[in-house]
Amino acid sequence: MRKFRKLVAIEPIKMIPEAIDSLGRYADEVIIHSDMPQTADETAARIGDADAALVSFTTAITAEILAKCPCLKYVGMCCSLYSPESANVDIHYADGHGITVTGIRDYGDEGVIEYVVSELARCLHGFGQPAWFGAPSEITGLKAGVVGLGKSGGMIADAMKFFGAEVGYFARSQKPAAEAKGYRFMPLDELVGWSDVIFCCLNRNTVLLHEKQFELMGDHKILFNTGLSPAWDEPAFEKWLDRDNICFCDTTGAAGSERMQSHRHMHCMGVSSGLTKQSYERLSQKVLANIENYLKD
Repeated sequence: MRKFRKLVAIEPIKMIPEAIDSLGRYADEVIIHSDMPQTADETAARIGDADAALVSFTTAITAEILAKCPCLKYVGMCCSLYSPESANVDIHYADGHGITVTGIRDYGDEGVIEYVVSELARCLHGFGQPAWFGAPSEITGLKAGVVGLGKSGGMIADAMKFFGAEVGYFARSQKPAAEAKGYRFMPLDELVGWSDVIFCCLNRNTVLLHEKQFELMGDHKILFNTGLSPAWDEPAFEKWLDRDNICFCDTTGAAGSERMQSHRHMHCMGVSSGLTKQSYERLSQKVLANIENYLKD
């Protein structure tokens, strides 16, 4: 198996120490940065003459940066890659200039599902807050609408069904496997009005909730956003949140801004619920597998 000449992790990449140590098997020289670059020029300088770079989801590698790194042949995203549009690496530029970009999926979903179930139960039962329906209530019988039925959305739907909720969903297409479980496909406008609780499980930079959807949603609703960025237009969302509604997000990025994070009806921990000990292990294994597969090919 061939090796990279120089591999650079341009920022903290969430890999476990044993996996970072093993990077030496794949490159003659390995440089690991423990802080984030502050500018695009710094990002380009860190890559420099490397033929391989690793990046997490917090730093963008734009076309302008890639153009300054002519030796670069491989970028390993140590984070989720669902589409070029949602990636923090300019994949279209990379594809046109002989740079391979790999990413991973399905490494932090389990922690997100635990977070969702925990926060929803606290809200319904009134643990540390007023019970949402006035008296302690179970998930049983709740109308749960899932927007985006990928891996995490499907796991949330399964969890809601396990606890006795009625599950509806909206996705780009109907999912026969989901409907075999009894999950009901609905157009988005119908789903948001039908649901007692809405779970947005969308790719980064995907916005589906606009003023019309918030008006159809109505009041005294619970909204979860498990994505890395807001699933809504902020003015319409803020107007809806000002009323008798509540939103749960784990990170500031999902909330949209520090101002929205501090809204009186927003519950935001400011910590990614998907980043657990087990998720770091899964992430590390998948990043190393991508590197190995690239070098073998």
